[in-house]
Amino acid sequence: MTNSRPLTIAVGMSGGVDSTMAACLLKRQGFDVVGVTMQIWDGSVNLPAEERRSGCYGPGEAQDLEELRALTTRLGIRHVTIPLAVEYRQWVLDYFRREYLAGRTPNPCVMCNWKLKFDLLLDKARAAGLAFDRFATGHYARVEHDKANKRYVLKRGLDTEKDQSYFLYHLAQEQLRNLIFPLGALKKTEVKALARELGLAHLAERPESQDFIECKHYGALFKDETIRPGPIVDRAGRALGEHKGIIYYTIGQRKGLGLSGTKAPLYVLHINGPGNTITVGPYEDLFSDRLRATEVNWIAFDALRPSLRVRAPVQVHTPLRVQAKIRQQHKQADATVTPDGPDGHVVSVVFDQPQMSIAPGQAVVFYQDDLVLGGGTIV
Repeated sequence: MTNSRPLTIAVGMSGGVDSTMAACLLKRQGFDVVGVTMQIWDGSVNLPAEERRSGCYGPGEAQDLEELRALTTRLGIRHVTIPLAVEYRQWVLDYFRREYLAGRTPNPCVMCNWKLKFDLLLDKARAAGLAFDRFATGHYARVEHDKANKRYVLKRGLDTEKDQSYFLYHLAQEQLRNLIFPLGALKKTEVKALARELGLAHLAERPESQDFIECKHYGALFKDETIRPGPIVDRAGRALGEHKGIIYYTIGQRKGLGLSGTKAPLYVLHINGPGNTITVGPYEDLFSDRLRATEVNWIAFDALRPSLRVRAPVQVHTPLRVQAKIRQQHKQADATVTPDGPDGHVVSVVFDQPQMSIAPGQAVVFYQDDLVLGGGTIV
């Protein structure tokens, strides 16, 4: 009789309550757990000291890593740090700048998950000699195996208030196969209760940071010469004022336009990056019943084609009826998706009811009940 070794699971750890409790749950279940953390701050961006706040990217990373090392030592969990500053600058910061300057609204969390956390982090960890069988994170989402279609599927986390499946639509089959979300079937209140039980009440009470960088505004990421004033116009092209740089504005924005004397409030309707122009209009013009999306990744099936018919956990066929989310905090909306090209990775989406502030550059993610069908980038 031979003793089989326990599976080794690498857990992406940030030092927050979610990733820490994910690691603790797996350790409690008897797995060999090793925490892995991305080191992304390299000092290449000058973030104003007076605007410092908690965030993913900034000089506070050094203290976060020191605290995380002490925490994992206390919990008896091995921990390694993987340097990814160069890759983060390429895939997240450069992408973020490029999208904003083009007049689009980037989503750095989607890009970070896609290119770094579930890809390059694992590649570099293995290249550094770390051996592991599975990868886990503290995301509120679930992975299941659809035996009928021989596929792994992504589902919402059971805590609908904390569900993070929106940020994970780019996951591929080979990633899902080896992925574990220990918190997917838990409520946030249960996760915090576990932290208190383990004597880690300070993690349970720590305010959650949703910020991308340790700074009040993204302007610190841009060189001064790329931030140029330009015209604010109405839909007829008439000049109404001047903006201070397109990076300071988003679709649907009302405050901070510096416009006075208008009969009704005006909102940002369109941002023209090449023309450095912002178009504004009345509230009702913010609504649209359609969008087009590219770079669509399908999880529940290979691609959306005209003849598609799949017996997934729910019925899937074209035209595809979905509930679509155009932002993480956006209420899902009933819509019809049709392929817009031969490969199934460009689609047209028509909503049953017009949606507010559809922003090019953001992600649109398609659901049927709890199942994540896939998602893409709004153009």
